[in-house]
Amino acid sequence: MHVAIIMDGNGRWAEQRGLARTFGHQAGARSVRRVVEAAARSRVDVLTLYAFSSDNWARPSGEVDSLMRLLKRYLQSETARCVENGVRVNIIGRRDRLETELVRIIERTEHLTAAGSRLLLRLAVDYSARQTIARAAAAARRSPTGDFERHLARASHSVADVPAVDLLIRTGGERRLSDFLLWECAYAELVFFDDYWPDFDAAGFAAALGEFDRRERRFGGLPATADARSAVEAR
Repeated sequence: MHVAIIMDGNGRWAEQRGLARTFGHQAGARSVRRVVEAAARSRVDVLTLYAFSSDNWARPSGEVDSLMRLLKRYLQSETARCVENGVRVNIIGRRDRLETELVRIIERTEHLTAAGSRLLLRLAVDYSARQTIARAAAAARRSPTGDFERHLARASHSVADVPAVDLLIRTGGERRLSDFLLWECAYAELVFFDDYWPDFDAAGFAAALGEFDRRERRFGGLPATADARSAVEAR
């Protein structure tokens, strides 16, 4: 099972409390730990978190710098925990615009956690689904061998053979995909929460999984009962 999350509302959470937006991002990092631990205990195989979109470069430089420092600290502090708990970390998105030190930390974390088999944790950093699809299409045109999804994986530095998204969660009250995993979310079930990301916890994650279980996924076909009825009528 592949769950993706748009972690929205850190800044608004802080502003409501009279704090700088950076405090919201710090609180959001604590929610990341809670949700990753909940995912590792559940039936989820892949968890993809939207950490920093390509459009986020337009934010004030101080906030961007704070987010990048926070990402460095998260990777440095959580790598050993991920190794211990069988969590493999993969950072997807562009790397050419990241600081050299951050790229080095990313590569070290990916290397040290590569044997993890309990959960694949993907963090989307400087990520744009539209740009990734465009790069994959260009690569496929130059080298038509292999399926398109492998070109897509290479274009975003993703590990290969990641399944499509089954469940997409967004916090913060917004109802949109915001250029996140557009190809992979073709048949994803969407669940939205009004809670800001720092307030999202294991209980919210469990509630989203419960909502997913109540959905009927048909992938363009008919419900199972309708399929059976049609087969009987055809006879």
